[in-house]
Amino acid sequence: MASQVKQCDVLVVGSGAAGLTAALAAAKHGLKVVVVEKERYYGGTTAISAGWAWVPGNRQGVELGDTRTAVEDYLRQIAPAHFDAEGVEAFLDTVPEAISFLEDEAGVQFIYPPKAPDYQMDKTGAKESGRAIIPTDVDARILGPDRLKVQPYLSSYTVFGYMPQVGADITHFFRVNQSLRSFVYVASRLLRTWWDTLWFRRSLTRSNGNALITQMLKAAKDAGVDLRTSAPVERLITDDSGRVVSAEIGGDHPGAITARLGVVIATGGFSGNDRLRREYFPHDKRGDNHFTPTLGHGGDGAELALTVGGTIDSTVESVGSWAPVTVFRYLDGRQRLFPHLRAFGLPGLIGVDRHGQRFAGEASSYHDYGSAMIANDAAEKDTWAWIVGDATAMHKYGIGYAKPWPMPRSYFFKTGYLRKANTLEELAQKIDVDPAGLVATVAAFNEGATRGEDPAFGRGSTKYHHFKGDPLHKPNPNLAPLNKPPYYATKIQMGDLGTFAGIAVDSSSRVTTGSGDAIPGLYAVGAAAVSVFGGGYPGYGSHIGPALVFGYRVGRNIATEAKRPEAPES
Repeated sequence: MASQVKQCDVLVVGSGAAGLTAALAAAKHGLKVVVVEKERYYGGTTAISAGWAWVPGNRQGVELGDTRTAVEDYLRQIAPAHFDAEGVEAFLDTVPEAISFLEDEAGVQFIYPPKAPDYQMDKTGAKESGRAIIPTDVDARILGPDRLKVQPYLSSYTVFGYMPQVGADITHFFRVNQSLRSFVYVASRLLRTWWDTLWFRRSLTRSNGNALITQMLKAAKDAGVDLRTSAPVERLITDDSGRVVSAEIGGDHPGAITARLGVVIATGGFSGNDRLRREYFPHDKRGDNHFTPTLGHGGDGAELALTVGGTIDSTVESVGSWAPVTVFRYLDGRQRLFPHLRAFGLPGLIGVDRHGQRFAGEASSYHDYGSAMIANDAAEKDTWAWIVGDATAMHKYGIGYAKPWPMPRSYFFKTGYLRKANTLEELAQKIDVDPAGLVATVAAFNEGATRGEDPAFGRGSTKYHHFKGDPLHKPNPNLAPLNKPPYYATKIQMGDLGTFAGIAVDSSSRVTTGSGDAIPGLYAVGAAAVSVFGGGYPGYGSHIGPALVFGYRVGRNIATEAKRPEAPES
């Protein structure tokens, strides 16, 4: 293909929530915007995610009495040593304007759920609702033939092709074998998904992050944004003053793109980048102790920023947003990863280490549980644990990827995902865990669980825990004894949903050098940039919330600055 030369006002690298919001905000202000995506699909990690956005200060939160003081108090507590006052101020200042823009001008529709508890409900300022929102389901045909250009769901995140939503939707899936109403509900959604896939190659009803990207792509097309897939950025180009002025593009659109007003890096984090992971992930110095289940976190943006004087800011509470995963293989030998984001806070399931001991409350967030797992194994060669459940839990809920009755289980045993034994001692031997430790741990857990209590870790003591549990299970939605053989187990290792360490930026999302000076013409937003929450994980949508807000803020600010007399000329 012949090389192409293109001029624009703003070049956005990456087509997830951050990149598309930046593009929309700039385009709606009359700027000429090009979005380049290295993959053949749009959407990045956002498209395969649950699609939640943590945006305190939205209209629902204000109506429920949420206050800025409460939000700030909460954020200070989840990352006490790394609270970014200036960044948080910019974030909270912009939330109402950004969400109003997306809803009123871009036509993106959100649901304001009655419950979406913050992850650490025991902290001052935490709220049960009013901070996290989720996109409405949408018919993909609004994109016309481009509906097939949105990144498909990852099969590990779906149930036979359907992507459940956190809340009532996923509760029906957990109760499919216990309730006729839930069975009918699940059957209708699966049949619709399969019918669409048969006739239209993919489900027409898009949910979660796929729905968000579908709506944003429609808005971007309507706003005249030039969208390109299979277009990786190979090099950033600066002028004599050090300003980033253009980029060399490869793939299906080779050539140079000149960006008169700026280049916005929105390429996701770096957890899929072996070099950067070994440097910044404390548990993965050898490069074989971490498994990234997501897409779009190859560190491309970080590598580009480094070439023009940018730096990686790792002064955060946690360098990654941790998510324990099970690593196993298909029957044909291909590796598969299943992220455990919710299920093992259900009754009758516990997590144990190599000594057979619990080390954290299983109903805490996947990030907090992952942090505890890393800390627990800090002196060990590898990071791993086991989820253990009895026959009752396996029958009712399954264990992660291993589905409950009446699904056959032979596949899960053949692939190595699931282990089974008639006694706890036998199970411990099969999973290389101390038998005495496991037996003692289960006995102690059962004593409290029977009463609906967990004296060791307080599991089932907050509204967030209950939100993740079985709401119909009594006396505690998160607790039941493990006392019915046979017993089952699946191994978990360390994974992530992105990075909180990232490209160093100021509160205006301008990429900065090691001395703190802004690099003219270069911005970073979303997971590509360092976390505005200081590496804390406040609640549902802690990546997408800042991605939307700072994406909007960058696009708006670039357009505002372009109207000033000193703005760069083309």
